[in-house]
Amino acid sequence: MTVYSGVSTFFDNFDRGGALSATPGHNGWVITDTSSSGAPTYTCTTEDGGSMKLTLASTSEVENICMSHGDVLAFDVRNIQQYWCIAKVAAVGSNSVVTFGLGSARADDEDTVATKCWFKMEGATSTTAVVIETDDAVTDDPDNATGETLAAVYKKFEIDFSYGIADIRFNIDGARVASGTTFSMSGLTAGLNVQPMFQVSKASSADVAALTIAQVGITYKWSYGA
Repeated sequence: MTVYSGVSTFFDNFDRGGALSATPGHNGWVITDTSSSGAPTYTCTTEDGGSMKLTLASTSEVENICMSHGDVLAFDVRNIQQYWCIAKVAAVGSNSVVTFGLGSARADDEDTVATKCWFKMEGATSTTAVVIETDDAVTDDPDNATGETLAAVYKKFEIDFSYGIADIRFNIDGARVASGTTFSMSGLTAGLNVQPMFQVSKASSADVAALTIAQVGITYKWSYGA
């Protein structure tokens, strides 16, 4: 049988109008909104080049909003070459958590996502510091310091898989971070497929944390046939 293979790039810079919903929209994005009486927003914004903004409501309650592919896990981590996004945050409070990167089936508690490889801001620890977390369902390697912060200015975040899943590397604005740690997902025997995820959540409070994404991309190898 003929084998068909190549390299493709999933890409979105949100250069359009419209809000997210629970029904898959452009590029397969859906929103999962677990707010109660509050009304978080998640819509494309007016900005040169386009962007998507996820914002918690000021209502004092537990809230979680996540932009993902609705648990359609199209990307095998062994075939991903590069993930990147350009993002900024606002109003991250001590009750807020922001995560963005790649994960398997989403959960309100981001720590329970079985397979993950992402950047994270834990407001209870710092409202500006960015940390790194990987989990291959065997080894959970959480909250690794990057020495970098994120606030109202866009930064570019990259996850480099080109050295293999036993040596995943992270870059912020083109500079490698947490280089003293070897990030490995080589323990994966199941749950190999992931999706892009951007999640903003809070414990019961009036925090109005916002995450704006100007661009996201995934370069990956594909192969069909045997």
